[in-house]
Amino acid sequence: MSDAIKHECGISLIRLLKPLEYYKEKYGTAFYGVNKMYLMMEKQHNRGQDGAGFASIKLDMKAGERYMSRVRSAQQQPIQDIFEQINSRINTAFAEHPEYENDVALQKRHIPYIGELLMGHVRYGTFGKNSIESVHPFLRQNNWMHRNLIVAGNFNLTNVDELFGNLVELGQHPKEMADTVTVMEKIGHFLDDAVAKLYKQIKKEGYSKREASPLIAERLNVAKILRKASKNWDGGYTMGGLLGHGDAFVVRDPAGIRPAYYYKDDEIVVVASERPVIQTVFNVSYDDVHELDPGHAIIVKKGGAVDLKEILEPTERKACSFERIYFSRGSDKEIYQERKMLGKLVFPQILKSIDDDLSNTVFSYIPNTAETSFFGMVKEAQSYLNKKKEQQILDLGPNITGEELHQILDVRPRIEKVAIKDAKLRTFITQDSSRDDLVAHVYDISYGSVKINDNLVIIDDSIVRGTTLKRSILKILDRLSPKKIIVVSSAPQIRYPDCYGIDMAKLEDFVAFKAALALHEDLGTMDKVKEIYEKCLTQTKNKDKDVVNYVKEFYAPFTNEQISKKIAEILSPEGIKAEVDIIYQTVDNLHEACPKNLGDWYFTGDYPTPGGNRVVNRAFINFYEGKNERAY
Repeated sequence: MSDAIKHECGISLIRLLKPLEYYKEKYGTAFYGVNKMYLMMEKQHNRGQDGAGFASIKLDMKAGERYMSRVRSAQQQPIQDIFEQINSRINTAFAEHPEYENDVALQKRHIPYIGELLMGHVRYGTFGKNSIESVHPFLRQNNWMHRNLIVAGNFNLTNVDELFGNLVELGQHPKEMADTVTVMEKIGHFLDDAVAKLYKQIKKEGYSKREASPLIAERLNVAKILRKASKNWDGGYTMGGLLGHGDAFVVRDPAGIRPAYYYKDDEIVVVASERPVIQTVFNVSYDDVHELDPGHAIIVKKGGAVDLKEILEPTERKACSFERIYFSRGSDKEIYQERKMLGKLVFPQILKSIDDDLSNTVFSYIPNTAETSFFGMVKEAQSYLNKKKEQQILDLGPNITGEELHQILDVRPRIEKVAIKDAKLRTFITQDSSRDDLVAHVYDISYGSVKINDNLVIIDDSIVRGTTLKRSILKILDRLSPKKIIVVSSAPQIRYPDCYGIDMAKLEDFVAFKAALALHEDLGTMDKVKEIYEKCLTQTKNKDKDVVNYVKEFYAPFTNEQISKKIAEILSPEGIKAEVDIIYQTVDNLHEACPKNLGDWYFTGDYPTPGGNRVVNRAFINFYEGKNERAY
């Protein structure tokens, strides 16, 4: 994606089902879980590079012995920083106490981070906050083991203000109005309540206070706690949690917006944001890894029992399609095929743009993540040419000469690696005074890859803001002197803000929005824009379920082609010689390519939760009033 977008987060959870001595004997180290967590976090570093956190819990520790550990980092390479800290503590302990080396019991008692229950998190700072206080996992501490709660998630809620107010009404005093803190305190409130009720009940049964503790752990109904806590959550989420005594859970939103996968055998339970991460780290097959159903939680009790429980009734499945287009690792079996299909399905529009002139057209892609859709696009071009060749040969009949046959067969799609990303330059782009000149050199080109007056087709994952296209890519591609530059987006036009975890919060950031606004100005229909603003204002006091997305009316007068044409005008840099055409994937084709992930609100405005309509209307109000702020 040439436009850098901060997005998503990644979670990892590991529960070792055997004693630590088992892993020492079989795998040579009691730190088996820690090592696997490092790999899982590294394999998900695509989901977040602003911060990382790790937490662990040791089971069955004696009173006074440390049983919870947490380490977080917001350094430039946070995963490496975390595990350097962990390794340093482990190595120091071994150096000072050689007797720990082969004694797992001593390791568990005295060395932090080793444990049977581990959770990792990688994050992008979608709100621009990147202090250590914003990094997951979050910790809610208590002297009662059962009331300790560690939470990490990949999520964004649209109704944090409402949930915060609910906590205040319950008598709580949360330290900040952040969704992570609000969620943790919400779960924590019902956890406290459940523990208190169980304690009271167990005392009535005649047990002592000390005897009550293991019974509370055994009887605690985690699913019931999650049902009460999540009752009013509006948003997309995959939320992981650890309880101090050793229960663990991961819960997914009812629309399945945010992803979650799990694997279980007799040694281990694993949950992660992405399927291939589990496959690679634990060397298991595709079919062994299962998707956590929307609205469900996977719950692992301290005793090792694993249950899948419905927490909230699933709604219409609206799994995020951006996961398939860009965010998730392309090594997933299904995602790899889907991205190829996206390239294939956009080819007819390309053919129309180049007037069927494949002989004078070069195909390429914007590195690095558009490469898979590029393969699909080129394969479809080959199929199209093969059909043409077949017909030409049949038309010439049995009298075809060898020379004619060779002329026909020699025609094939011209494929080149035209754009080269010089990623190191990004780290120096800091001051506005030098930004434009440096941005222009983020990409380089392969000189001689395109003939003068060729068509140049170059595919990207998506075109969101178009800033890098205008400032860098189109300028540098124009140096090759093509007749026409066709930039292809494997995603449809991004028209609406996301409010479920992707950092696309302001309408005026989207080039599609700018294009539609320019079309309103061209047609003299700015009164319509004011009317939409006034309609949005009338709904600010409505309950979320009654709010209508009036921003759809902003785009309604225009076809996709009209908006794409205006985008091409906006993004064409001054002085460019080549004609520029912008092609976007259609929403129908997106659904055909990614049939299991039909979440498309950023393209269509069809939000899967009521809070989405409130957010998009607020975004339009902010735009119209000139407020440069987020809508949620």
